[in-house]
This record gives sequence, C-alpha cells and structure tokens, in this order.
Amino acid sequence: MASPDHLKYTKEHEWISVQDNIATIGITDFAQEELGEIVYVEIETVGEEVGRDEVFGTVEAVKTTSDLFMPISGKVIEFNKLLDENEDDNPGLINEDPYGEGWIIKAEISDLSQLDDLMTSEEYEALIS
Repeated sequence: MASPDHLKYTKEHEWISVQDNIATIGITDFAQEELGEIVYVEIETVGEEVGRDEVFGTVEAVKTTSDLFMPISGKVIEFNKLLDENEDDNPGLINEDPYGEGWIIKAEISDLSQLDDLMTSEEYEALIS
C-alpha cells in the first residue's frame, strides 16, 4: 500500500491528517505490517497535552509492544472507540485499514508550524524503501 499523498509522516511511522487545527493520527501501513497482528491499543492521554515526539500510547501486537509518538504538540481529545477495549474493541482495524477506520487518536494542535517538520509521502516512501 502506498503512503497517501494528503498525509504527513514521522520517522517513527505515525501519520497525521489535519483539518483546521484538529489532527487525526495513526500508524502507517508499513508500521502495522512490521508489527504484525495488533491485539491491543492503550491510550491513557485523552484530555492531556502531549508534546511533539512524546509517547501518547502503545500498540501491542502478538510479537511485540511499540510506543506511539506524537507527531505534533497538542491536546489529545479523542481515542478511536472502535479500537477501545471498553467500547467496540477491534484493534485489528489498524491492520485492515491503517489510513481509514484504523486511526488511533484525534488531537487539537498547539502549534501548526510543527507540521512543516513532518515528511511528505515521497519522503516517507524513501525512508522505508
């Protein structure tokens, strides 16, 4: 799966989509492929300010657990209820649709200028190839 052009990317394999000052954040297709079957997502930062490059949660796969890093500074305002064990609990959506239904959090961006430091899809593709 190619990395969608309308998204920005991090070296830690997170993607971000921005509408106004709200960011939707998830992990890339490459990341979910490397992790394997995702069985649990833990996000305990809803309602908190999280700085750029700080950990906002973890993803647990059958073979490993991986930290999730915030691509930009902002306040975490929502955790995808489809992934939440207290709601619909289907973390496998990240494997099935990492750029769609498998998004992980939404955040209110504190500093829009930080988006300029993220990679384009071409830059990200070069990183992983």
